[in-house]
Amino acid sequence: MLSPPGSERDGHPDWLDRLEREIRPSLVVRLRIWCRRRARRLAAALGVVLLLAATAGAAGYGYRQLRRPASVPSLAATGAPATARPTTPPDVFADTPAAHWPAGAAGIVLPPARPTGGLTAAEVAAGLNRVRAAMLTARLDRAFMTGGSPTPLLRHFAPAARESVRKDWSTETIGTYATRLAPDARLTPDQPRTRGRLTYRAVRQADGVRMLEVTSNVVWVYGFRDPGSRSGHSVVLLHDEIVWRLPRDGDVARADRGLWLHRMSSYGWGVDCDAVKLGLIRPGGADPDGTPFPEDPDTLYDPEHPIELPVSC
Repeated sequence: MLSPPGSERDGHPDWLDRLEREIRPSLVVRLRIWCRRRARRLAAALGVVLLLAATAGAAGYGYRQLRRPASVPSLAATGAPATARPTTPPDVFADTPAAHWPAGAAGIVLPPARPTGGLTAAEVAAGLNRVRAAMLTARLDRAFMTGGSPTPLLRHFAPAARESVRKDWSTETIGTYATRLAPDARLTPDQPRTRGRLTYRAVRQADGVRMLEVTSNVVWVYGFRDPGSRSGHSVVLLHDEIVWRLPRDGDVARADRGLWLHRMSSYGWGVDCDAVKLGLIRPGGADPDGTPFPEDPDTLYDPEHPIELPVSC
């Protein structure tokens, strides 16, 4: 069946079929005509062959990839941000004699309570615990140290003794038995380091009142944030020696029952002397124009060091 005039079949004009029938072309011409007529079919067949070859190659590659151990892509290839390694905050006390001291309240260990001077073991134990509680509030309670009220400390004292503590609040005297931080002073998260001891004895006044007398001798070391220092932090040392007295409840009036301050003294190192005069603590260096300290400052960490210093604020 012939195609209409001007139509094409198998990609070539119909006049070529008529010419082929009328003229016997050479072998070369016939081959060319055969190829032209079958060009689309050959192209399609070649495409199928290539597609099958590509599929087989991809399958082989995929199989090899599955057989290979998985590897983690590099950060450079993925563009994923590097995860920062956790950092350990610097140990504020690492370069001081307090590096291995107990932290916080763990350093305030009470001696065994025994009957003494007409006081029972239970009375001695109660008195020691009362002194320890007052010390922990005065030197370690952050809410108290940063607050503006003496009330948390007052509750440890006998009602008749509280007015004296109130009078000490904004004076240099408060620093001998309690820590008040200056408004711009910031402690590090580290618990202060403590070292010292408590001793006790029974005393009797001339009027017959029996008392438990407790002597505390403790060094307190605080870590402060200090932007002005090279390390970003500094330490302040306070060494106090305090004599506390507790009258036996049955020997005194109700207002006199509780804790009394009998005698106290202290020194500090690494403190701002101007703040100390206001009853406040903040870190501060030695006065460059002042008298140089005559001994190794590390000796001040010893609770047995004399409480009176040759150089002080």
